[in-house]
Amino acid sequence: MSIRPPRAPRLWPWFLWLAAFYTTWSVLLFGFDGAALALAHWPIAAAMAAGSYAAGSTPMGGGTVGFPILVLLFEQPAQLGRDFSMAVQSVGMVSASIFILCRRQPLAFAMLRGALLGVTVGVPLGIFVVAPFVSALWIKLVFATIWGSFGILHLWRIGEIAGHSGMTDFDERWDRRVGFVVGLCSGATVVAVSGVGVDMVLYTVLVLLCRTDLKIAIPTSVLIMAYASLVGIGTKALFTGVQQGVYGNWLAAAPIVALGAPLGAFVVEKIGRKPTLLIVAVLCVGQLLWTLHDERATLGAFGVTITLGAVALCLGGFEALRAYGARLVARNEQRRAQPPIEAPRAGLSAHS
Repeated sequence: MSIRPPRAPRLWPWFLWLAAFYTTWSVLLFGFDGAALALAHWPIAAAMAAGSYAAGSTPMGGGTVGFPILVLLFEQPAQLGRDFSMAVQSVGMVSASIFILCRRQPLAFAMLRGALLGVTVGVPLGIFVVAPFVSALWIKLVFATIWGSFGILHLWRIGEIAGHSGMTDFDERWDRRVGFVVGLCSGATVVAVSGVGVDMVLYTVLVLLCRTDLKIAIPTSVLIMAYASLVGIGTKALFTGVQQGVYGNWLAAAPIVALGAPLGAFVVEKIGRKPTLLIVAVLCVGQLLWTLHDERATLGAFGVTITLGAVALCLGGFEALRAYGARLVARNEQRRAQPPIEAPRAGLSAHS
């Protein structure tokens, strides 16, 4: 089976993590003169209060809010928005992941295991090979296109997506292979370029291809984005360097997201995932329109048309994935419905 069954929650590791984090953050704030720097960046802390909730309750990382706030509202470089997304998710989504694991929520474990391996290879590869050749404008367009199309998908298919129960069980080796391809390809492209994305891709594969329950798909997507963020920010810190300005924004936002993301994971269990997904979907479409308006002079009519064409292409890919998933599910159900073939009894010939 691909789903890890729930067990009794034990939250003490999460409380231990919070104690370790807030101790470290306090040392940075008061022992290394970080208080003034954090106060100077208080607006991003306020913005990430909402972003961290989305990070824990949806398949959309905290960078989904942090990136457009920094880049579109505060007019910071897109590279800063990308690096900040990785840095802040390394706290918020890690905190939500520990909370999810402590609560023993069901996960698509086989696919997650493959995706973890793919991300380990894909994110550093993308940071070294792909990201250096992507301009700031293209970073903004990649982010806007992917998340805009993702928002439209949910506004269009939310009833079907929210109606799934359990998960179609194909084969664990198949799940691991698919997860590896998702982690490798999305890690080397969208994560390395925009700082987010592997959670959305894995979630999309789970809900469209495997017809997975949101209660399984969303926690699984949170875990893979937390790991991708750690790999990404670790690789950049060790080898390529992090954009100037990330530390101050992180210092202000980190204490908010450490609690906000787990809170989102908890609250959404009480109010349901559909309303939250619809709100975030509207925000995703809104940031697409905002980006196109903001960059209209640079893009021109041709560039806007190409961007909207890319959105349509993504939506076509989602529909193709959904159709392929329907065929796989039907084939799987047909195979299970066939009666088993009995072997000939011992001592009797096949013609007796």
